[in-house]
Amino acid sequence: MAACLLAEGRHVLTNVPRISDVDIMAEVLEAMGAVVTRGERPDELVVNTPADITPEAPYELVEKMRASVVVLGPLLARCGWAKVSMPGGDDFGPRPIDMHLRALESLGVEFTSSHGNVEGRVESTVAGSPRLVGNRVVLEYPSHTGTDNVLMAAVLAKGTTVIENAAREPEVRDLADFLNAMGARITGAGTSRIEVEGVDRLEPATHAVIPDRLVVATFLVAAGLTGGDVIVEDGRPEHMDMLLRKLTATGMEVSFEPEGLRASAAGVGGLQSTDVATLPFPGFATDYKPLFVTLLTVTEGVGIVSENLFFGRFRYVEELRRMGADIRTEGHHAVVRGVRRLSGAKVRAFDVRAGAALVLAGLVADGETVISDAHHVDRGYEDLDGKLVSLGASVVRA
Repeated sequence: MAACLLAEGRHVLTNVPRISDVDIMAEVLEAMGAVVTRGERPDELVVNTPADITPEAPYELVEKMRASVVVLGPLLARCGWAKVSMPGGDDFGPRPIDMHLRALESLGVEFTSSHGNVEGRVESTVAGSPRLVGNRVVLEYPSHTGTDNVLMAAVLAKGTTVIENAAREPEVRDLADFLNAMGARITGAGTSRIEVEGVDRLEPATHAVIPDRLVVATFLVAAGLTGGDVIVEDGRPEHMDMLLRKLTATGMEVSFEPEGLRASAAGVGGLQSTDVATLPFPGFATDYKPLFVTLLTVTEGVGIVSENLFFGRFRYVEELRRMGADIRTEGHHAVVRGVRRLSGAKVRAFDVRAGAALVLAGLVADGETVISDAHHVDRGYEDLDGKLVSLGASVVRA
């Protein structure tokens, strides 16, 4: 959606879920002058970008979702300056955008910060107009949104940009495919080295967004927790190889079939614990962790889960403990000892994946589980309760 700011005209994105994060991002774009509507199909999103956009992202919108900082790169490329509030969003520790700013400085941007806002201006000029200039950018860490920001800025820069230590997530490659459809010249997306040959102009395009691997993971883990058998249509194993390896290590059966990605724990003995450590893609994603910790709470044995990416992302553990889970945290490690059964309780969702994890925990808990602040779940899931009901769960909206 942020990439649509790079070209005037009508962009069409398909396979877009009806989730609140999409609605928030639509508001961010509309604050800049774009018009965002749903298309003829339920999964279709239409973004009409005007010739003149307002390169400012207001605090009241950006603070709702950290990822909205990715408008910074497109705005600088298109307008030559941008003013963006410092990001807010999920409550699991600080994630400073210094890396984004340093990378964009390499392309000729000068930043100032005041009153909670970051303002960037393109200092370099080409033919008398402000324009980013291609350069070699080495990211300190393979940040997903950092890579997105630099990638979108570089497509309209003068000359060639090489991004080293780039994030390799499938979503980065998907973004590059969309940008190339708009007329960009990008090679290497999906690897740690991306090369971008800047162009003078982009055109609007139509693009089918890849499936959300985190939503797919949620239903696969649900099958493991409940001893069920689930097929997720259009689940792509190449996007989640490490998760599938870990699910298999617990004793689950995972296969790719014509109908989709299938996960089953039906007909097998009790699942066994295993250890996991979060790492950048293709490693075990940090967003899988709350789901996997929940799975480990009812497996046999002890599993150690290490969080290597974000400080403070174990807040949901206390909620699982309220449900009878045996979990001990030490620094960035969690030691999970499986119990026979969880028990229903009143718990709170702190972020989108933690909220989904508590929903899954409720599937295997005796009695009733009531999850407050469930609006977090709606940020990343379209009708999660309805889909679980279709699989046989008893879930209702209060």
